[in-house]
Amino acid sequence: METIARLFRDNIRQYGMVLALLLIGGFFQIMTGGILLNPLNVTNLVLQNSYILILAIGMLLVIVAFQIDLSVGSIAAFIGALSGVMMVTLALPFWLSMIVILIFGAILGSWQAYWIAYVRIPAFIVTLAGQLLFRGLTYVTLQGQSIGPFPAEFQLISSGFLPDFFGGQGIHITTVLLGIVASIAIIWSEFSKRAALKKYGFERLSMTLTILKLIVLVGSLNAFTLVLAAYKGIPNVLILLTALILVYTFIANKTIAGRHIYALGGNEKAAGLSGVKTKKVLFWVFVNMGVLSALSGMVFAARLNAATPKAGVGFELDAIAACFIGGASVSGGIGTIFGAMVGAMVMGVLNNGMSLMGVGIDWQQAIKGLVLLFAVAFDVFSKSKG
Repeated sequence: METIARLFRDNIRQYGMVLALLLIGGFFQIMTGGILLNPLNVTNLVLQNSYILILAIGMLLVIVAFQIDLSVGSIAAFIGALSGVMMVTLALPFWLSMIVILIFGAILGSWQAYWIAYVRIPAFIVTLAGQLLFRGLTYVTLQGQSIGPFPAEFQLISSGFLPDFFGGQGIHITTVLLGIVASIAIIWSEFSKRAALKKYGFERLSMTLTILKLIVLVGSLNAFTLVLAAYKGIPNVLILLTALILVYTFIANKTIAGRHIYALGGNEKAAGLSGVKTKKVLFWVFVNMGVLSALSGMVFAARLNAATPKAGVGFELDAIAACFIGGASVSGGIGTIFGAMVGAMVMGVLNNGMSLMGVGIDWQQAIKGLVLLFAVAFDVFSKSKG
């Protein structure tokens, strides 16, 4: 029991927010008469929050490095404007435009990274300047007008679905099978990790708790895929998100680069003395943020099917809130990709649920602000007790 209590205490933010997400979802499911978990609405939840989830992945690494980026919404808007010019005005091939745009996102990230990492101007100031600069460039590029529609192939990023290779009638069989395959992968991964811990004599969950954990994970995953299968199946953007989550989770947990980011955020001086090239690590964290901001901007433009001057407004606040709600520490060095995703979905379900209930945008903003405040206060309180 002591082991279980310590495990829960050490992971209270992560487990707590998963529980909160389930409770919030259950509450709105009851209050909306079952509309929240309707297959169409669940699909819309994924589509509506996809660009924030992409930003939250990059923002998590920025926050872990004990930095902040206020420019991501403006970069996303500027990238959307460039997408419109390249694909609509200049009629360039969508695939070529996407490659150029991602490279341009890296250049924008490098511009800010240089001032932060090497000139040592605080990230808050640099990215605030970037927020104003890129928003202004968006207006200049679009001349106050929207550009659209985008090519149909580009729209598929955000509006397309994985085809059903088995021709299911009324249910998307491919989606169901993918859920089963993913479940098998999760079970295999969990038992492999358990065997490794046992081999090296590390502490691990009891078999009973391991099985209970797997029942919850696999059950939730298959319930989710069944709901998606009842509509059109897996959206293309969800495949993109899954790939990003897996890649960045691997980078954060299993690579030297990931360990260096956490070391930098935990104590920059100690990391430098340990041989970590702190300036280089910080530089690439912001370059990565620029690339993911560009990707987010393209996904948003594809969903809207237009490049608009007002795109990306508030994206940075949602991404930052998702990370802190999901367990990232305000003092750096702590946070997980999974936690950021949970935090983003908490915000997404709150937005969607309140909208379905007819709650005004003013109260929605107030409630989201309180959720963020309490999440950060909990982090500070936990540290003071530790």
